[in-house]
Amino acid sequence: MKLTLHVWRQKNTQDSGGFATFELNDVSTHMSFLEMLDVLNHDLVEKGEDPVAFEHDCREGICGACGFVINGVPHGHMKGNTVCQLHMRHFSDGDEITIEPWRAKAFPILKDLVVDRSAFDRILQAGGYVSVRTGSAPDANAIPVTTDTLEHSMDFAECIGCGACVASCPNSAAMLFVGAKIAHLGLLPQGQPERHRRALAMVQAMEEESFGACSNFRACEAACPKEISISGIARMNKDFRRALFSGVGFSSGKKR
Repeated sequence: MKLTLHVWRQKNTQDSGGFATFELNDVSTHMSFLEMLDVLNHDLVEKGEDPVAFEHDCREGICGACGFVINGVPHGHMKGNTVCQLHMRHFSDGDEITIEPWRAKAFPILKDLVVDRSAFDRILQAGGYVSVRTGSAPDANAIPVTTDTLEHSMDFAECIGCGACVASCPNSAAMLFVGAKIAHLGLLPQGQPERHRRALAMVQAMEEESFGACSNFRACEAACPKEISISGIARMNKDFRRALFSGVGFSSGKKR
């Protein structure tokens, strides 16, 4: 296939950046999208030019490292896919493809298609964990959990933290990500002791990172490669309200 790529190039956070156009003349339909970019970068290096920076790791749709906007859609047009799972057979000969990074104040561009997603890490550090003693694996397995509860929790635990929800939201909200992390722990008995303090701490951290608010546009749900449900946002809001009414503190867990 012959393709025309319009790729966002930006040297660093301070650079204004802009699109650069590249022509690829021999793209195999068997390539993944990232393999196609590998070919582009090989050509650029051969010419002595700077390769396009993009994140990747497992290339199996598990780690959440990859992620950028393809023709206006985070991770591309295939539903339930990450960029690394998108293959060139889903494009046609002669296509023009526009590639740009996540666009959000909380995700500053580091270089080209790479953004700083450490805001997600700080939100998780605020409360996305279980600190109560659960014992060893056999002890933990002895805690009764219904199959429905387990499956529901695992549905939210599938979130890979890629940031597509933020990139797709017109408000750059991170509520699908935060809601999923709160729900997957809050549904299990091990997550109950810190349930309300967790919601308060993570929502506060989210607001401090300059993410926007949810307006139920549901673009996040549509763009999520793991198809996480926005019901996690409703659960997060419920836990947050209960925490406020009960007077749970943000850091100490004591009532104010």
